[in-house]
Amino acid sequence: MKITNVICSKGRTGFYFDDQRAIKKGAGHDGTFYEGSPVTEGFTQIRQAGEAISVQIILEDGQIAFGDCAAVQYSGAGGRDPLFLAEDFIPVIEKYIKPELVGKEANNFRDLAKMIESIQVDGKRLHTAIRYGVTQAVLDAVAKANHKLICEVVATEYGCEVSDKAIDIFTQSGDDRYDNSDKMIIKEAQVLPHALINNVETKLGTKGEKLLEYVKWLSNRIQTKRKDKNYNPILHIDCYGTIGQAFGPNNYKEMADYLKTLEDAAKPFHLRIEGPMDVEERQGQMEALRDLRKELDSRNINVELVADEWCNTLEDIIFFTDNKAGHMVQIKTPDLGGINNTIEAVLYCKKHGMGAYQGGTCNETNRSAEVCTECAMATQPTQILAKPGMGVDEGYMIVYNEMQRILAIRKSRK
Repeated sequence: MKITNVICSKGRTGFYFDDQRAIKKGAGHDGTFYEGSPVTEGFTQIRQAGEAISVQIILEDGQIAFGDCAAVQYSGAGGRDPLFLAEDFIPVIEKYIKPELVGKEANNFRDLAKMIESIQVDGKRLHTAIRYGVTQAVLDAVAKANHKLICEVVATEYGCEVSDKAIDIFTQSGDDRYDNSDKMIIKEAQVLPHALINNVETKLGTKGEKLLEYVKWLSNRIQTKRKDKNYNPILHIDCYGTIGQAFGPNNYKEMADYLKTLEDAAKPFHLRIEGPMDVEERQGQMEALRDLRKELDSRNINVELVADEWCNTLEDIIFFTDNKAGHMVQIKTPDLGGINNTIEAVLYCKKHGMGAYQGGTCNETNRSAEVCTECAMATQPTQILAKPGMGVDEGYMIVYNEMQRILAIRKSRK
């Protein structure tokens, strides 16, 4: 079935673009705003409205397939592509991508995705957000043309099997790490709470004491408020490099000592720590995570390290995985460009013994979250992020409901 048209529209995301470098330098809050001047190129404020582009593919029988181009909250940081503004990039899609898609048969996702990924403008690949959204739309188009679920197209083309049960959902709290944790406990999220520990003085503590206090509170809160004693979520906390800032990014012994105290405070729940350090470049970040993992493993400290910063592309994920840099990798879906790369990243991690966290960002849309969920049901990562937004309820609902629809539809066919 042929593609007859491609239509773009400007959209809003479920959160904001935040200048991570300015925040790390100590930008203060004024309500929802950040105070001070931006540092990262392209930003006009430290926090500004998130933008998306909805890409709609028209098939010759009138069906409409769509996906959303979106970029991560911390655009322009950690080696990522620059700030993604709709008015700058809709013309790029219309000029360079639409002519390549119109007239093509929507019969093979991998071939079409490869074509999208290969397009260059002035010698450079298209912005990751463009490749992300356009390939979502292409995947949906192939599914609609073949009267299949998106997850079934992925399973067929990549030789995997659609899950017969839901994937664990990881919920993120934003700065409201106390009240939002209560929401997660009520909904029995399997992994929580993210917690947004992105400042040493205000959130981690100069000796880690503030995060330690929070972990103790969280463990006790779950135990006292859970309605089912068999509810045992994993605690997954994103530290944005602050542990390395406090103890020294290569001070593996002291970092391990501190992680041991967090492990004990989290009990009886298992603990994951994302981004313990950020050394500001890819090779050094890989080595730091690799060596801290060795320190933890040699001492039987049962804390999983999760790679995030400087592990952005499919090539990065393969590099970190091959070097055992951490125990799990966040596959931050918009950073990989085409959704085909997310699929391949999950499968690579699973094949090579690395935990696969199919993540993304709060700064996505309902549509990108739905397509990501479909892909996860086919590739079966360890966990999937509830997205978009930081309100817990909305992102959890979108991801949970999409998985339940898939399960119900496939069950009805049997």
